[in-house]
Amino acid sequence: MEAKTFVLVHGVWHGGWCWSRVAGILRARGHRVTAPTQTGLGERSHLLSPEITIQTFVEDIVRHLEFNDLQNVNLVGHSFGGIPITGAADLVPGRIARLIYLDAIMLDTGETWMSLLPEDMAQDRTRLAQETSGGLSLPPAPAESFGVARPEDIAFVQPRLTPHPFRTFTTALDLKNPVGNGLPASYISCTDPPYRPAIVALDRARKLGWPVEEIASGHDAMVTEPLALADLLERLG
Repeated sequence: MEAKTFVLVHGVWHGGWCWSRVAGILRARGHRVTAPTQTGLGERSHLLSPEITIQTFVEDIVRHLEFNDLQNVNLVGHSFGGIPITGAADLVPGRIARLIYLDAIMLDTGETWMSLLPEDMAQDRTRLAQETSGGLSLPPAPAESFGVARPEDIAFVQPRLTPHPFRTFTTALDLKNPVGNGLPASYISCTDPPYRPAIVALDRARKLGWPVEEIASGHDAMVTEPLALADLLERLG
């Protein structure tokens, strides 16, 4: 099979580390894979600050593509990672071959993550951020809330989760073009169990006419079903 380039973008509380199992499989098959960590998270958690907005996350991905001179990229966004890949597609479409949204959030211009959450979840998360950090960050949820059940997987995920910069939830995405910017795009839905915050995006993908794939996994498919996910990404890429 022809070698492909994958850039894997993580979601809330995670970092590039969460892709290690999938990345290892794809690299062993001859593909080029990178998994950048967004500012303020994972190994970059020491950079957490109130200045981090959703535009910071978009710029993280754009600069990763540019400074590594990545071309013909299959840009994969998991969960909250769907927002910065949408922003990157708006700014540097010439570097991207395909967008792949993995159980991912999809915002249009002017929307925030908070505006699309179920009201009870939005209120709960705002309260938690205020109580734990004065609104700076949102503390990590239990790994089990992402459909991670095996003890060894929980032991891998839970210690690595870090508080998430809260302003990325409340600042709006600013797009100059329609979502996806005309690029080929696919949506992967994790169905066992479904993840509530992704339901709106799944519906939008269908309305846009994007092909929708399913994987029988909880939300963190890159942890719980890395082989099945690697197979699917390779086929879609």
